[in-house]
Amino acid sequence: MDSKRLYGLYRSLLLDGVVPFWLRHGIDWEEGGVLSCMNEDGSPVSGDKFTWSQARSVWTFAALYNRVEKRPEFLKVVENSVRFLLAHGRDDQGRWVYHTDRAGKVIEGATSIYTDCFVVYGLSEYYRAVKDAEILSIAKTTFDRVRRRIEEPDFTETAPYPLPAGWKNHGVPMIMTETTGELAQTTGDSNLDALADGYAGRVMDHFVRPERKVLLEFLTDKYEELPPNAGTFVMPGHAIESMWFVLHRAKRRGDQALAHRASEVIRWHLEKGWDPEFGGIFLGIDIEGHEPYLPHGDKKLWWPHTEALYALLLAQHLTGEAWCKEWYEKVHVWAFSHFPMPEVGEWRQRLTREGKPTTEVIALPVKDPFHLPRAAILIMQLLEQ
Repeated sequence: MDSKRLYGLYRSLLLDGVVPFWLRHGIDWEEGGVLSCMNEDGSPVSGDKFTWSQARSVWTFAALYNRVEKRPEFLKVVENSVRFLLAHGRDDQGRWVYHTDRAGKVIEGATSIYTDCFVVYGLSEYYRAVKDAEILSIAKTTFDRVRRRIEEPDFTETAPYPLPAGWKNHGVPMIMTETTGELAQTTGDSNLDALADGYAGRVMDHFVRPERKVLLEFLTDKYEELPPNAGTFVMPGHAIESMWFVLHRAKRRGDQALAHRASEVIRWHLEKGWDPEFGGIFLGIDIEGHEPYLPHGDKKLWWPHTEALYALLLAQHLTGEAWCKEWYEKVHVWAFSHFPMPEVGEWRQRLTREGKPTTEVIALPVKDPFHLPRAAILIMQLLEQ
């Protein structure tokens, strides 16, 4: 498909499908925020609210306003979530809590640094729309605390999968690469750009293992390999998402060598993570054939596929490599033939290995307005170039 047709496809998916779905089912106008504990069709499961879902909704609707169309309704949704976050999301130390009830009463406290990172990510995007100094100050204060906390020796706050003592995980420098880079663009702070490059360097220099052609999810705190099966565990979609974060750094720096390195890592994980029997990208694999360290490895989730769609188009744009287009078409055909639910407008989020719907809870009992709309927004921006 040519770029004009692709642009129209993603615009329609976003504005005729995903956005109406969330406006219809997901916005809590009574208590604030979004109601993301729902079934695939939007019917509610509970009123519980995970703070990172609230923060992700802020990014998505702010980005819709900033990058797609300046519709007042998008900002109203953002403001509704921001009010909830500021009223209920922080503990008395300024840390962002993990999980509240519908009204904002805390169920689980500050157990996940990812929550704080998504708050920074969302508020940074929101600031671009409203230029509210208080919003930017909260984002920067949160970022500064996160930056300090992740370097402390007792750091383990990585729910939903807490980090064992003596380990480092790929997820922290991964999310810090993109969060820091976005905050750098919002503020124009070159020091933040340098920090973002540093986090990308941790990913590329430690977790990427060229001799194995793989990105490992877990290492020791000295960046040495762990024994199986934690030390041989790979999440193909996570690696692919991480690499488009690195591609953003390469693009900002004009670093073609880094762009080619990151693109090659994407290729490794498509080749290793693609199911040769049923198609689609596995959630988790073990590179030595052991049982994957985290559960549900054989499932096919929507988010690795949405991340791959954007990553491949970006890699092709930056490197011109023909394989990017070939893999894009392969992932596109599988994803668009298995995940869409035309009757509701959104995508199904969880499939069995065979590609059949499943209701098993994987990580969190949520359906967030994030991975799919973010991919569509970013792909539309890329195609405009």
